Amino acid sequence: MTDRVSAVIVNYNAREHLLGCIASLRAAGVHDIVVADNASVDGSEAAVRKADPAVTYVQTGANLGYGSGANRGAARAAAGTDYLLVTNPDVVVDPAAVKALEATLDARPELGLVGPRIDQPDGEVYPSARVFPKLGDAVGHAFLGLVWPGNRFTRRYRMLDRDVTQPADVDWISGSCFLARRAAWDQLSGFDEGYFMFGEDVDLCWRAWRAGWSVAFEPGATVVHIEGVSRDRHPYRMILEHHKGVLRFAAKTTTGPTRALLPVMAAGLAVRTVMAWTHRFVDGRRSKARARVR
Repeated sequence: MTDRVSAVIVNYNAREHLLGCIASLRAAGVHDIVVADNASVDGSEAAVRKADPAVTYVQTGANLGYGSGANRGAARAAAGTDYLLVTNPDVVVDPAAVKALEATLDARPELGLVGPRIDQPDGEVYPSARVFPKLGDAVGHAFLGLVWPGNRFTRRYRMLDRDVTQPADVDWISGSCFLARRAAWDQLSGFDEGYFMFGEDVDLCWRAWRAGWSVAFEPGATVVHIEGVSRDRHPYRMILEHHKGVLRFAAKTTTGPTRALLPVMAAGLAVRTVMAWTHRFVDGRRSKARARVR
């Protein structure tokens, strides 16, 4: 067991996956585990208290979003731990993953955050390490990514041509699972709570780089992320929140004459939101049709 790492799991109605996440963290040697619960109604708290009474269970009182939940969980983490692991509840951590991430931060004092390789249940590697997109790539990815995932703008933004077996410094890492140096997390005051869900991880890494910390990807640590367990309960709201997060990040980080384009960007994101809603609706209808055929 390690007393150097506190883990914070942000939960929203993901009871069975949450239990699996906690079990995997125990197997990985994490002693201090905090669950920040955003007003779940599926019996998550009772199940956790029965399965693992040593877990600190924090009720946030409402569905505050991912970043706000993580911040409240981090505030209840054990004092004195060096590192903070922040994760979704539908993540299963490899037994060696936490130690690998810990070793990476130990070896590099300038490193503020490090993310693991995130595998999907089918074995595909999720593009969890990305660049801060230039305007052209952002527009190209936004409007082509839905219908042509292999376009050059998306490939650049998601770093799809990078060797995922090699560690590297990257602009930002997915917030679904990462290890932060506690000193960096505290200096940055955790996530910006102006994001409900999506964008808070990009923002955190952007602020880390500006504060003098580096951000890295460590493929020697692996986790499996089922993805969407909580998000898919309110898919259309999550699509909206995603686009609101993009606009918030753009407003925070765009400087100079380019700021004049923010109203155009807002209009474009509104159009893309409707496109994404339509795409989601059509996919849902197709899935139901396939299910009826079976």
